[in-house]
Amino acid sequence: MSHIVTVQEAVTAFADWMEPTDAELDAIELEMPAILADVDLVDAEIASLETRPAELDARWTRRARRKALATRVVLANRAGCGEAA
Repeated sequence: MSHIVTVQEAVTAFADWMEPTDAELDAIELEMPAILADVDLVDAEIASLETRPAELDARWTRRARRKALATRVVLANRAGCGEAA
């Protein structure tokens, strides 16, 4: 009978009342630049793993890392000023 509970949990996990609130969606939108910067960083790291390391790959990774860190600093400063949730 435990499989019925598992199926029920899987079905109810997508119920209408489980949707994110407006505040949660606003928080996600506020963090979207940081999320995209992290995606760029992961893309750069993956690209450097797929080929022989080159100076261009290293620069791309460093640039993506700096962008991700700068975006996180902006978000942290907003949170410190009370602008972010």
